[in-house]
Amino acid sequence: MTDTVPVSGTVHWIGAGLSTGGGLAALCDSDAVRHVRVWHRTAERAAEALAHLGLTGRAEPRAYTLPALAAELAPGDVVVSMLPAPEHAPLLAACVQGRAHFACSSYVSEPVLDQVPAAEAAGLVVLTECGLDPGIDHLFAHSLVTRAEHAIGAGTTASYRLTSYCGGIPAVPNDFRYRFSWAPAGVLNALRSPARYVEEGAETVADRPWEVTRPQVIDGETFEVYPNRDSVPFVEQYELPTAWKAQTFVRGTLRLDGWLSAWDSVFEELKAGDDERIGALARELATRYPMTDADRDRVVLAVSLDVDADGDGDGGSGRRVWSGRYLLDLEGDAAESAMARCVSRTLALGVRHILDGSLPPGLSRAAETARRSEEWLSELGGEGLEFRLTVG
Repeated sequence: MTDTVPVSGTVHWIGAGLSTGGGLAALCDSDAVRHVRVWHRTAERAAEALAHLGLTGRAEPRAYTLPALAAELAPGDVVVSMLPAPEHAPLLAACVQGRAHFACSSYVSEPVLDQVPAAEAAGLVVLTECGLDPGIDHLFAHSLVTRAEHAIGAGTTASYRLTSYCGGIPAVPNDFRYRFSWAPAGVLNALRSPARYVEEGAETVADRPWEVTRPQVIDGETFEVYPNRDSVPFVEQYELPTAWKAQTFVRGTLRLDGWLSAWDSVFEELKAGDDERIGALARELATRYPMTDADRDRVVLAVSLDVDADGDGDGGSGRRVWSGRYLLDLEGDAAESAMARCVSRTLALGVRHILDGSLPPGLSRAAETARRSEEWLSELGGEGLEFRLTVG
């Protein structure tokens, strides 16, 4: 196995937008970090972001271009990308060239996967899916699966239902039932992507995910949820026992009650599929429904697992059932949005694990092992991210 490139103590944080928050401050405070450089569209914008976070003088502002970053990379640096997912592959290529480790909160993409062998051969860590969703949701799921295995037994024939729903929503509902706490174009394009999931024991595809939106009661409050992306590969990633059969396996998005009807005109535009018009719509909606300094956002993440060891659900005398729920329900404040707190602090935790040498070269996702998930949840609890586990 290739040795990991020793860390230099320099962290490059690329992008200081809506999801940058207290995690950046945590890295500035870390004993393992000697220098933090924050790269944004201009050095002035980077300096403004640092001032907003109270980090003036504790990190160096930079104007981001890929050549400018590449010129400053040194072996063992850590590059943290808060850029849109399509920009990760070129950034990772620069990291491989400069022998720098890479971390982001986004789903791993094929262009990124293509570069993982070269990164691993060079002794570099490529950390992905280390934010809120994906990220904390992975931690919750791993923890629930481990607890269920201990109660039921991994070799016991069983059926299960696992759902994971997450959403960034306005703390005070508006008529649109939403405010944009991340890039509007990303929100719209996610809706345009088909969703694959397991329902009633069979793989199902929804070409228009919003058309299968349904109500979901969480902690006594009604929300609307729909499947998102491809849930099926996560059956393996969450290490569910092969003796257990999925009756339901859905990873999806959570919205306020009334969202489906409030977005009716948006869905009509999405059905038309005009890329130029949808790009213009994203800009219009960003202007009309932005997160402002006066707004407070809210993040709700609910992950549940129900296991029926009877196998056929007929309630016979040999039946054993287990249920577990994780709930994170967090509201932002004047200092930091809930979205920024969840994404940036989880990502910063992952970076600290790169810095302490606990992640091997090659691809890592947040908590790929059950053992690590319990460690990370404990550490995130110490970062002020409160969540509740219910078993019974």
